[in-house]
Amino acid sequence: MEAVRVEAIVQPNGRIILDDLPFEEGKQVEIIVLNTNTNEVASRSNPLKGSVLKYDDPFEPAAAIEDWEVLR
Repeated sequence: MEAVRVEAIVQPNGRIILDDLPFEEGKQVEIIVLNTNTNEVASRSNPLKGSVLKYDDPFEPAAAIEDWEVLR
């Protein structure tokens, strides 16, 4: 499969126009649309990124071993 990278700007009506593609007329193609603004995408997909202020002891168990009922 041949991949071609083309950048375009979304028009006010929500359409994207792609000109001068290197494919034959009538050829079936797959179109995948990605946002090129990676900062905007990262902030939406990682809303808690950068929110941790301090790790006291990240590998310490959440509860003491003596408190585990399954071990009794």
